[in-house]
Formats: sequence, structure tokens, C-alpha cells
Amino acid sequence: MSDDGFVREVNEELRQDQLKAVWRRYGMVIVAGVILILAGTAGYVGWNHWNEQRANQSGDQYSAALQLANEGRTEEALEALGQLEADGYGAYPVLARMRAATVRAEAGEYEAAVSAFDSVAADSSVPGSIRDMARLRAALLLVDHGSYGDVASRAEPLADDANALRHGAREAMGLAAWAAEDLDNAQRLFTMIVDDPAAPTNTRQRAEMMVELIAGSIPRS
Repeated sequence: MSDDGFVREVNEELRQDQLKAVWRRYGMVIVAGVILILAGTAGYVGWNHWNEQRANQSGDQYSAALQLANEGRTEEALEALGQLEADGYGAYPVLARMRAATVRAEAGEYEAAVSAFDSVAADSSVPGSIRDMARLRAALLLVDHGSYGDVASRAEPLADDANALRHGAREAMGLAAWAAEDLDNAQRLFTMIVDDPAAPTNTRQRAEMMVELIAGSIPRS
């Protein structure tokens, strides 16, 4: 055997002895670590599967409730949405509250619908974007079923230049002002929409029509 071969064998024996020593000292720790990793992975996969099942179940319940509403089965739809609000998973309870308010509005229960939207808007546990949408939905209902003050109390906080819902909020207040024969205020609000380059095309077109209509309604001195 050459000297190089002898050295290699000695080194190999040393490495094996070192590995055996490490295993004797830390073997149980290594095994426990592997078990923990496997258990954690299994738990994570199981948790995801459970969450997915709950989300799918809530999604199916929501779809079924929408179908009931579309068929005009209002009371059954509201009952299904109420159950989803109580037992649903993820975002579905909030969606159920919003949809239940819409179902009430479609059934002509305007006061109950506004109250339901107001309840969502006042709930600090609901994401801010949904709370704002609830305020706007209530304001739009009150254009025909409330006063300008009722509409403005909900829509005015959304009319700020930085708010994504400002166009709808200004339109709601503009319509309410027009209904209240406050033509100057209505014209101001619709002009704000027309002058906003970020306003959606349809909203701007409606605002332009209202500006022209109001201009023709204002008495000339």
C-alpha cells in the first residue's frame, strides 16, 4: 500500500470515528429535530387543507344564498345569509352582511337595508375599504329615501380627493342636493366629478349631463 493510500484510510477511519462520536452525543437531538420538522410539515398541510375546506364550504353556502335571492326567495336568502354571517369562514361573514342588506333593499325594505349597511360601516373589525363601501351603499339608498343631510352624513367622508370612492360619493350628494333643489351645491358637486381626470367615463358622462341640466334650470337674472 502506498503512503497516500494509507493516509486516505486513516483519514476515513478518523471521519467515521468523528461521525460516530457526533451521533452518540447528538443522535437523539437530530432524531427529535427530524420528527418535529415532519410533524410541523404535516400540521401545516393539515391546517391548510382544513382552511381550504372551510372556505369552500362557506363559498358554496354563499352561492346558494345568492341563488335564493335571484329566485326571489327573500326570506330563505336572508336566513341562509344570516347563518353564513354566524358560522362562515374568512371574508364570507362580512360579504353575507353586505349581501343581506342588498337583498333587503331589493325587497323594498329600505330602512332595514340602510341600518344594515350602517352597521357594517360602524364595525371596526371590518376592513376599512368594505366599511367605506357600506357607507356609500347606504348613501345611495338615501338619495331616494332620505334627506340631503342623511346622504351627506355618510358620503361626505368619502368625497375627499384621496378616496377611491369619491366619485360615487360626490354623485350621491349631487343627486340628493338636486332633489332638495339646492342647485348651486348640486352643480358644484357634479362639476368636481367632471373636472376629476380619474373619474370613470360613465360617471363623468352622467355628471356632465347633470351639469347641463342644472345650468338650464338655474334662473337667469
